[in-house]
Amino acid sequence: MVAYVFIPGIDGSDEQHWQTLWEQESGPAAVRIAPASWSAPDRSDWIAAVQNAYDRFPSDEVVLVAHSLGCWAAADWLTGTAPDRVRAALLVAPPDPEGPAFPREAASTFLASAARPLPCPALVVGSPDDPYCTAEMATHFAHQWKADLHLTDGGGHLNSASGLGTWPEGRRLLTGLTG
Repeated sequence: MVAYVFIPGIDGSDEQHWQTLWEQESGPAAVRIAPASWSAPDRSDWIAAVQNAYDRFPSDEVVLVAHSLGCWAAADWLTGTAPDRVRAALLVAPPDPEGPAFPREAASTFLASAARPLPCPALVVGSPDDPYCTAEMATHFAHQWKADLHLTDGGGHLNSASGLGTWPEGRRLLTGLTG
């Protein structure tokens, strides 16, 4: 069985977010991370939350599905632990920690995150009109993570405000990534 670990950004993903909808569709084969620091993210807390979610599926291959700041939690966990059962990582709309819109005060512990090669297949999905990350920086992160890149035709931060619903394009990208 393939299990899915959902890693949202700050404050989690609301009920209209594609991550929440995908998680609900996945049933018992899915879990969302549960850090204690949703609103004021602590990097070590979020990395531990990814580990805890991964550990819920001790004999299954795992696919990480991350959005926004969750992309950095996923990448930092992957490069710090090099787990052997991660089939792939979908990294959607990673914010640029050096960009003007990055929540420096709320997520200060993530400022030290650096994009390093990931130990599994990965796909970065960015948008040319994302206020948290330019297409150029999304391309840079994909290169540094040794991940494939897909730039959408738009959609901002690819979140609830983007009106994506179940985001069929994202599902196709995930299927292409995981085979």
